[in-house]
Amino acid sequence: MRGLDYKWVEALEAIVQLGSFERAAESLYVSQSAISQRIKQLEKFLAQPALIRELPPRPTPIGKKLLGLYGRVRLLESEFIPELMNEATSKPLEVSLATNADSLATWLLPSLTSILKQKRIALNLIVDDEGRTLDKLRSGEVAGAISLESQSIAGCDADYLGRVDYLCVASPEFYQQYFAQGVNRESLQNAPTVAFDHHDDMNDRFIHQHFNLPKGSVLKHTVRSSEAFVKLALSGVAYCLIPKLQIEDELACGSLINITPDFILSHRIYWHHWQLETGVLKLLSQAIIEHAHEILPS
Repeated sequence: MRGLDYKWVEALEAIVQLGSFERAAESLYVSQSAISQRIKQLEKFLAQPALIRELPPRPTPIGKKLLGLYGRVRLLESEFIPELMNEATSKPLEVSLATNADSLATWLLPSLTSILKQKRIALNLIVDDEGRTLDKLRSGEVAGAISLESQSIAGCDADYLGRVDYLCVASPEFYQQYFAQGVNRESLQNAPTVAFDHHDDMNDRFIHQHFNLPKGSVLKHTVRSSEAFVKLALSGVAYCLIPKLQIEDELACGSLINITPDFILSHRIYWHHWQLETGVLKLLSQAIIEHAHEILPS
């Protein structure tokens, strides 16, 4: 029985990444009919569709699994084949990881520093909401992902990293302007806050849980930067939910104050990675897990 031909999956990946059969054919230096034929052969082998033919084309659930497999195969080959052939290579190992912005702004980069100095790695960090980073691992875009999800996906492990505590903070100036009479339902309706992007509902959930304010009832800035949260809070423009780890100095010197000391929002985060890791990938996972356990409360 003939097995899976990775040229078929290569064609699938090119179509999904580039958005059309034509551009995929150009990138692989073959004709458009050859690309179409590879997809037909793949789907015949699978006995089901691998691609949803719309604009732009997107993979079916089985197509996503194949792309994940293909990503693993390519990454393992790039590290293993030079060792197998006893050949040195000057080409860096390309490693993509998915992270949320808050981890990137606080503890993640220090966990990787030593390995990045020692190994020839081209690191690609994909930043997304911690509720969606796992999709990047499912699709094969990344070799590991920081996520709120505790349940591992097929072929992967989920290791607990620690707890991230978010404090609701503002500058003393902002506090006097908006909360001189206390932080309550009425004062929060007048005070501007911050969201990372249109998916970020952390503040909405926080004020609904503790102050019974409905979603969309407050003025909200969108900044798509964890560091910008801190700058906006310090400048007296808004109040924000920010990881305590990120603002310990500001809290200590009083440039930011915890405006809801009775309430705290905590997230438990996990490192999702392939089970059969070797070499650099294994070192990266070990470094991330060990450093997180040192920095984050359990």
